[in-house]
Amino acid sequence: MDEPWPVCTEPHKRRFGERLSDVRLSRRIRGKPEGPTEEEYEILRSLKRGRYAPWLNDTDPIPLMPVAQLYVRDVPGLSLPGDSDLLQVFWCPFNAHGEERNVAVHLYWRKASEVSQVLAEQPELEVVGRASYVPDPCVLHPERVTEHQWGDLLPYEIRAQLDEWEDWEDEDAVSYQFDLSIPPGWKVGGFAPWPVTGPQEVVCLCGQPMELLLTIDSREWDRGTRSWVPVEDRAVADTEANTPTQVVVGRGGRLMVFVCPSDWSHPHRTVLQ
Repeated sequence: MDEPWPVCTEPHKRRFGERLSDVRLSRRIRGKPEGPTEEEYEILRSLKRGRYAPWLNDTDPIPLMPVAQLYVRDVPGLSLPGDSDLLQVFWCPFNAHGEERNVAVHLYWRKASEVSQVLAEQPELEVVGRASYVPDPCVLHPERVTEHQWGDLLPYEIRAQLDEWEDWEDEDAVSYQFDLSIPPGWKVGGFAPWPVTGPQEVVCLCGQPMELLLTIDSREWDRGTRSWVPVEDRAVADTEANTPTQVVVGRGGRLMVFVCPSDWSHPHRTVLQ
């Protein structure tokens, strides 16, 4: 394809942050099974934030970072506009965009058959706003699960029955909200969780209620959602297996991407919870 690599031109500071090469070096060192050597500890201590791209102006185009690539054939329930069968998600990894000062998510949908060539060398950023916005490459293994609406959005009668059913005095008892409602982790579609703000209406500029497309989570499970740990990961549930992408959004929450079901060309919205 002759399509240029997507870039961010939205005005924001892009000179200061962490070197992308330093982020990757740090992860290689910290990821060694035997742990860092004394010399490597010295290297880690030397890696600091700084003004590493002084030549960049606030509106200079900088490459977007690839976040996810999803094929309709691989992800049950993923529906794209027209005859598109491939969704590509990018972002600009700086907390500097929009009123909420967040990362800027960009969506591209296309036909996989029209992607004839892949760039051998992808353009990369010199500096990223946060190391936690740099995804580690992961192979996708989609799994379809059944989830249920966020508890506060259930009818009153059902909530009352759940209150009677749940054993609030037993920490190990099954909880609707944590064990049966909405699973943690990265996911496509489903229901939106609202642990921070409580339920919100996400409405398109055209007035249409928006649908949840993608959830980018800071972890695949935590101590409160251990029931969602895949069987194959049970033996390593207490390790860093719950953070395969190394992505952390906000202060360890979820970034949800909503789209207009009537027209995907309408601006999508992101909500951090």
